[in-house]
Amino acid sequence: MAATVSAALAAALAGLAGHAAAQPSAAQAIAAAPELKQLFDAAWARQPEAIALQARRDAVQAQRRAASLWTPEPPALEASHKTDRLTRNDGARELEVGVAVPLWLPGERRGSGALADAETAAIESRAEAARLRLAATVREAWWNWQRAGIDVEMARAQLDSARRIATDVARRAKAGELARADQHQADGAVAAAEAGLAQAQAAATVALQQAKALGGASMNMASPAAVAAEPEPLANDVPVHPALTELQDRAAVAERSAALASTQSRANPELTLATTRDRGAAGERYGQTVTLAVRIPFGGGPRHDAKVAAARAEVAEVQAQLALDRARVQSERDAAVARVDAARVQLAAAERRAGLASETRGFFEKSFRLGETDLPTRLRIEAEATDAERQAARSRIELAAAISAWRQALGLLPQ
Repeated sequence: MAATVSAALAAALAGLAGHAAAQPSAAQAIAAAPELKQLFDAAWARQPEAIALQARRDAVQAQRRAASLWTPEPPALEASHKTDRLTRNDGARELEVGVAVPLWLPGERRGSGALADAETAAIESRAEAARLRLAATVREAWWNWQRAGIDVEMARAQLDSARRIATDVARRAKAGELARADQHQADGAVAAAEAGLAQAQAAATVALQQAKALGGASMNMASPAAVAAEPEPLANDVPVHPALTELQDRAAVAERSAALASTQSRANPELTLATTRDRGAAGERYGQTVTLAVRIPFGGGPRHDAKVAAARAEVAEVQAQLALDRARVQSERDAAVARVDAARVQLAAAERRAGLASETRGFFEKSFRLGETDLPTRLRIEAEATDAERQAARSRIELAAAISAWRQALGLLPQ
């Protein structure tokens, strides 16, 4: 199906080759645009999340290494010197040097490691969710761009047809076969077609600039590329939605944070090992002692309770959001499938109408040349045929856009 849509899109824009103007149109720029995946990759490279991703990975890896150490904080060196030189000056001296080592609370080291592992997974899922959100923006800009290109080509085709009719009417009016009012009517149709083309080109320029704003100024939007639809999702292309994965990992981080906060009921105790060298007065020999001390802080009290309550509130909020997003994602998937089915029906009907309108145009064109059909009827039939062609071309774009939206709802990135 994707190959059929790709061929239809290429055929819809094939009219570009027949208009070798000195100044390229906006639709010609659209036909020469990069592929959707290239635009998405260029847009992602410019996103703040992508730029900061490696630094976040480094930070969480450092946190994981810290959780594997023997102490929660680096040891500290303690040194003190006592003297009575400024008071009695009897020669009393004391020098103490020691090391204070912080100790893990029971379960704190294990909890810190579990939290670091959860945050490692959350970093990646957060990035994937950000990529998918960006993909929605890129896809919207891309297909708006394609729709604008189709509108320009159809407007140009309508203008060419109006000019051919106006030329024929002018020739026949000069020969006396048609009235001057008919020529004015034909010229009015040309003016209306010119206005429609200008409006379509302005809309195409806006769509082009929106796409370029995503890809960046350095992206070559004029590089040759075939306009192709994304592949239709297969039955096994139903991964866990990145938005749900992000929330699941956030919930895991919140749960690990709550568990760690429960174990951190007090500040870390400290073990101190020190040696002291001292004398009581001048002339006495120095003595040396060894000190082993333990420092155990009291419990955290309300501060600890507030920390635990905040962590549990985060768990409850994320879990509730996860339940809501599961229902939302499923609804979006069902709606996307229905949109694709409707787009297929609309495309079939539009192509059938375009075929009938083309045949009718041929009939009335011949009868107009033979003088059997008046000009208003000829212009009406031409407008109907052009509208049918435009609808068929837009229906091809809409089917491709519906497949793209289906992939978006499934959590698949542009291809």
